[in-house]
Amino acid sequence: MLCATSCKKEKDEKPLKSGTTGDLTWAIYSDGTLTISGKGKMPDYYDYYSGDPPPPPWTKELVTAVVIKKGVTSIGRIAFSECRNLTSVTIPNSVTSIGEYAFWGCSGLISVTIPNSVTYIGKGAFYYSSLTIVVDNGNTAYSSENGILFNKTKTTLIQYPARKTGAYIIPNSVTFIGHDAFTSCTGLTSVTIPNSVTRVGILAFSECSGLTSVIIPNSVTHIYAEAFWGCSGLTSVTIPNSIMFIDQRVFYGCSSLTEIINQQAIPLLRLYSFDEAGIIYNAFFGTNITDCTLFVPAGSEEAYRAAPVWQDFGKIVAI
Repeated sequence: MLCATSCKKEKDEKPLKSGTTGDLTWAIYSDGTLTISGKGKMPDYYDYYSGDPPPPPWTKELVTAVVIKKGVTSIGRIAFSECRNLTSVTIPNSVTSIGEYAFWGCSGLISVTIPNSVTYIGKGAFYYSSLTIVVDNGNTAYSSENGILFNKTKTTLIQYPARKTGAYIIPNSVTFIGHDAFTSCTGLTSVTIPNSVTRVGILAFSECSGLTSVIIPNSVTHIYAEAFWGCSGLTSVTIPNSIMFIDQRVFYGCSSLTEIINQQAIPLLRLYSFDEAGIIYNAFFGTNITDCTLFVPAGSEEAYRAAPVWQDFGKIVAI
């Protein structure tokens, strides 16, 4: 239906604006429909300030629908980012890759269907977008369940729709909670992490302000940078004995945090990493841990009182 409408437009209506991008042709019409046609890859783009390579050539505020024609093989980096009026997108079975941040910030986009041809989805492709994702059953790289994006075998949870509310139980097939997987899911009130999970990705639960407590199971070994950044409602976190590394600023901005229940008898020292500027931060940087109580196994209190970072907690008491 959408394709038929856009085809008729090309015959009967002159576009408001049009041009070329790489080897492809684009045109935008009076109702906000953007069509992209031709054969080959869509270029990667950068933001509107860097200048090289240039930003997308279309005016993002005008775009309400995107129709990518068969023959186009990729969606470029940040191609449609911050197209806040975008409500529908048609991706043909010729597209094999969706670039980083391609639909970042498309807050009006409710759903997208990933065809069976897509084998690569870049980091943050749907970051800060509230859409539900449907993957064609024939796709060999990705799958979906109730609008949630996974890899094909459901061992990686890639994207949880920000519009969803209430509690969520992560399937016990998942071993990795992906980078940005739950970012800005403000309606998420609780999450059950199964003991199949071994790693929690960068910014995985960032800005999930509705979360009040998180129990990390005794299977997780790595929690990556800023995983719980800005979880302002989070009051309690349980750290299991299995943890080997907690990256920088994991709990930054968790302003309501009052307790950490740490099940490790020996204080973990791998709590630091460098940022891109070479500045070192610890896991609790940006968290007022002087107002937090640290619960630790009986008999290990003195070890924690002498350990870097842990010694800064306001109270250290036995579990």
